[in-house]
Amino acid sequence: MPKNSKAVKRELDDDVTESVKDLLSNEDACDDSFKKSSLIVNNHEGEGKECDVEEGGSDSEEERPAWNSKLQYILAQVGFSVGLGNVWRFPYLCQKNGGGAYLVPYLILLVLIGIPLFFLELAVGQRIRRGSIGVWNYISPRLGGIGFASCMVCFFVALYYNVIIGWSLFYFSQSFQQPLPWHECPLIKNKTSTYVVPECEKSSATTYYWYREALDISDSISESGGLNWKMTVCLLVAWSMVCLAMIKGIQSSGKVMYFSSLFPYVVLICFLVRALLLKGSVDGIRHMFTPKLEIMLEAKVWREAATQVFFALGLGFGGVIAFSSYNKRDNNCHFDAVLVSFINFFTSVLATLVVFAVLGFKANIMNAKCVALNTKKIVALLGNEINDNLIPHHINFSHVSAEDYQQMTDIIKGVTESDYTKLGLDSCSIEEELNKAVQGTGLAFIAFTEAMTHFPASPFWSVMFFLMLVNLGLGSMFGTIEGILTPLIDTFKVRKEFLTVGCCLLAFSIGLLFVQRSGNYFVAMFDDYSATLPLLIVVILENVAIAWVYGTDKFFEDLKDMLGFTPFRFYYYMWKYITPILLMVLLGSSFIQLAMTPPSYSAWIQETASEQTLSFPPWGIVVCISLVVAAILPVPVVFALRYFNIIDENAGGLSTVSYKKGRIIKESARPGEDDDTSLIHGKSPSEAPSPMPGSIYRKQSGGVGTDADTAPNGRYGIGYLMANMPDMPESDL
Repeated sequence: MPKNSKAVKRELDDDVTESVKDLLSNEDACDDSFKKSSLIVNNHEGEGKECDVEEGGSDSEEERPAWNSKLQYILAQVGFSVGLGNVWRFPYLCQKNGGGAYLVPYLILLVLIGIPLFFLELAVGQRIRRGSIGVWNYISPRLGGIGFASCMVCFFVALYYNVIIGWSLFYFSQSFQQPLPWHECPLIKNKTSTYVVPECEKSSATTYYWYREALDISDSISESGGLNWKMTVCLLVAWSMVCLAMIKGIQSSGKVMYFSSLFPYVVLICFLVRALLLKGSVDGIRHMFTPKLEIMLEAKVWREAATQVFFALGLGFGGVIAFSSYNKRDNNCHFDAVLVSFINFFTSVLATLVVFAVLGFKANIMNAKCVALNTKKIVALLGNEINDNLIPHHINFSHVSAEDYQQMTDIIKGVTESDYTKLGLDSCSIEEELNKAVQGTGLAFIAFTEAMTHFPASPFWSVMFFLMLVNLGLGSMFGTIEGILTPLIDTFKVRKEFLTVGCCLLAFSIGLLFVQRSGNYFVAMFDDYSATLPLLIVVILENVAIAWVYGTDKFFEDLKDMLGFTPFRFYYYMWKYITPILLMVLLGSSFIQLAMTPPSYSAWIQETASEQTLSFPPWGIVVCISLVVAAILPVPVVFALRYFNIIDENAGGLSTVSYKKGRIIKESARPGEDDDTSLIHGKSPSEAPSPMPGSIYRKQSGGVGTDADTAPNGRYGIGYLMANMPDMPESDL
């Protein structure tokens, strides 16, 4: 008897049942279930081939790669979920929505939406071991468009996300000089005089450097202004890095993850320690975590918290499913879901501490400058508009503290009353400075860079900060690109290297749109419209597909076979009722917000050196709508093609695969073949189609059985093939 047959045909007591995990652990050395899984899907009857029993492999076998270790996999998921949004979006939302009180709705929604959906995506990817296209096509062929929609969204996001990495690379390359180039405004010299650049004088050194030196931005989206060659080179470098890291799949990107996922934590901790030693950092942290409980009652806070939870974990992109599909099938994905979700949350809190410690330091610097400037004004006004007797005797004009200045202005304001505004004295307050909420590029490339110019050894900290941003961006990019490549490779059997290079070249070519002088406006457009609504719709359909089409009960049986234990009943009610309802509410509120807010963008006007909100031109509105429609279009298209039988639901290899010993094979047994022969040749023990994923075959007592349940979504199912196990309990799936 061939040795493979011995591994699966061992004696069992009548009372003993084994989990899939136990069965996998008893496979012989021909299969390393963690390191290799062979993916074979053929489209013609009788062509399914299994590895040669004696040799342990065949030339036609296509091996599915796997993670080298559990740590590598966790770092990949953490790197994908922890991105730039944790550093420049979460702190802004915290400040805007009640400080420390914002953490309460965020945590509640993380438990109600984030963890259940993250667990769901991890589980389906690990169970079916395909990319997003194959997974959702298997669950229900009519909903197969979900996977294509995920790929479209991933592509749109990758286009502009790598531009941000390019910006970070530019600032990183400019940080190796003392003083930093954005330290002060540049001077213009002519024959008679030297003066500050007017645009810089009206704004600030860091603001000028960002808009003029880095982006060289145009006044509106309609003025393209040609390519910005500096950013074009940076974008090329960014795509080259992504291509080289992804070209060998998880074998190459997995090794990069050790650095790209861990380095940001080193930088954040170093920044936190350094910032806490600076004057005023405690003011920023105190401001951050002072709870404004009344704001918690506003619906807007909960909507923004739900949106942040949703995007922080990378739900709907397909990257989570793709990474999970390279796992061994008995991996505890529930533990992974909870672990990665809370690592993501604590990373956001750590980043918020760092940001507000640094902003507290910056607020004190700016407040000191404000006090010094206005003290000079008061000295000039003494004896004229301001009576000398109004100034307290203990105040020394050579060194006026913030408290002394506040006391002076309060007295002057009380005496002069209505004439106070004519004096031109500004209100210098640390709280007001901290209340100037900034997010996104404004936080990273303007506010934070300005604060770092006041750090001792500022070039070192600038290098560290922008290298951290590059690594955060790359970690997310790896997951995003994996969400495109894995489904396409699984579906169309393309060489990974060719597809990776082709995808990166195409994305770079289209990405030139974002490195024009008006490119920043296109980044804002894609960020606002290409992902939000499409991803919400995709995740709602994913939830509905599992909970109502596939069946929550069946999915629970699948999880029990896979994990070796039944997940908490909590997830049953979340997946079936609570999470879909919350997602529908979130989708509805997002539609309302878009309807109430006409498409607009923030433009930098060179003449006034200020930002101005402009409406998109008509063609811009068409592009915004097209982005949403193009991303979600595959869902109705695939549904219509399947529904009207233009594409046969039983045709093709997308949903017609079955697992045997960690391999996917096509089930096409010849009538009359016995079980031993069919197992050796990679065939199923019966002509009947397999049940749903995770079911366990057993030999029928009357020979080859013909009464197995028909798979509801195609001719073939996914399951483990077993023989001579009459007492093995069959799953409902």
